[in-house]
Amino acid sequence: MSPRRRKAEDADVFAAMGRVMRRVGPAELTLGAIAAEAGVTAGALVQRFGSKRELILAHWRQAPAAGPPPDPAARAVSPLQALRATAALYARLAASPRAALRNLAYMQSDWADAALRRHWLRHTRAARARNEQLVTEAVAQGELRAGTDAQALARMIEVTLGGSFLAWALHREGSAATRLREDLDATLRPYLTKK
Repeated sequence: MSPRRRKAEDADVFAAMGRVMRRVGPAELTLGAIAAEAGVTAGALVQRFGSKRELILAHWRQAPAAGPPPDPAARAVSPLQALRATAALYARLAASPRAALRNLAYMQSDWADAALRRHWLRHTRAARARNEQLVTEAVAQGELRAGTDAQALARMIEVTLGGSFLAWALHREGSAATRLREDLDATLRPYLTKK
């Protein structure tokens, strides 16, 4: 006899949680709201995960450390285009000023929790390593200058995108996508072989 199938698989619950998180801040994120979005009861989530924090930790544990996959179209063009596509991923977190502030609130909440912060670090380090690999490939393909310190430039990309996100959330001049793209281009410009 096969085990009874759950009404919503963990992946369904995590997807539902993501949708709720895009609408509400950390204070309004409840098991009840997640359960309603997933089509299950809050009691079922308590039985499965124990608490909202444990649900969030379960989500982090299953998430791939490398973060969202790179844009296949950009990756097919060049490593430099894949690096530039990273700015678009950040910009999606700031689709509006309200979305940017909501995402900053989640970040603050998660970083105050030691276990959640460890998961953030794992993902951030994986993203930095991915950027370092893309810089290395861009140098090998002649898009970036020979001798470019891939590790240092990957750190600069991380700082540029994070700082640009914060600056846009404060100033709100133009779109976040434009601001992040322009700031990343300014960081990459001295390393380009073709200006």
